[in-house]
Amino acid sequence: MAEQTALADIRPEDDGKTDAAVVRDALGVGVAVGLSGFAFGVTSAGSGLTLLQTCALSLLVFTGASQFALVGALAAGGNPLTAAAGAFFLGVRNAFYGLRLSQLLALPRAVRPFAAQWVIDETTAVALAQPTRRATRIGFTVTGLSLYVLWNLTTLLGALGAQAIGDTGAWGLDAAGPAVFLALLAPMLRTGTERAVAGLAVLLGLGLLPVLPAGVPVLLAALAAPAVLFLEGRRKGTSGISSDHAHENDVPEEDR
Repeated sequence: MAEQTALADIRPEDDGKTDAAVVRDALGVGVAVGLSGFAFGVTSAGSGLTLLQTCALSLLVFTGASQFALVGALAAGGNPLTAAAGAFFLGVRNAFYGLRLSQLLALPRAVRPFAAQWVIDETTAVALAQPTRRATRIGFTVTGLSLYVLWNLTTLLGALGAQAIGDTGAWGLDAAGPAVFLALLAPMLRTGTERAVAGLAVLLGLGLLPVLPAGVPVLLAALAAPAVLFLEGRRKGTSGISSDHAHENDVPEEDR
């Protein structure tokens, strides 16, 4: 049943998008976002972490936003446990990505633990944008591999050259990852409901950012989807009732 559900989400294999086109798109995302590892390396070194600690975070954690949340809190003088908690909450979203990707990729059980390391914003966005299962697997694999290699390499270089690079905000490197993700997401918002969910999520995330710990606003922003769907269902239900009443008024009195 799960296999049939997953296959129903994939369009026929003759959709027309070539493997080369998928690889090109995936490499573009991997390279663009991978370069922002410089910013993490610099920020991590500036927060007081050693070169080994900085590289270990990228190798083992490999979720850019959570890594930045951790070292950012440490750089601001925060408690290590509080910083780790914020990073954890921010990384929880990857578990929800995994639920969806497990159906679309349908990887062998032996491969899944290794693939889970690459379940992040960028690989999810590229995978979901593909028309077939083959393209989804290629997009996920190429994005994950290129991004993992480049992110770790630039993390090392950024940590080594922290003093030479200076303020990462001045270079705009800290905004590279989110900017690419938004660029991938925007074309997928085709309906009014999807755009409403995205808009409400942005308002929740930005509005709660000053008053809640790092990571929590992102989780609460996920409430935008059920909230919009609930209101959409109420609106359609109300419209249906109004329509029924209108039809009743059209029936002659003697036929009621």
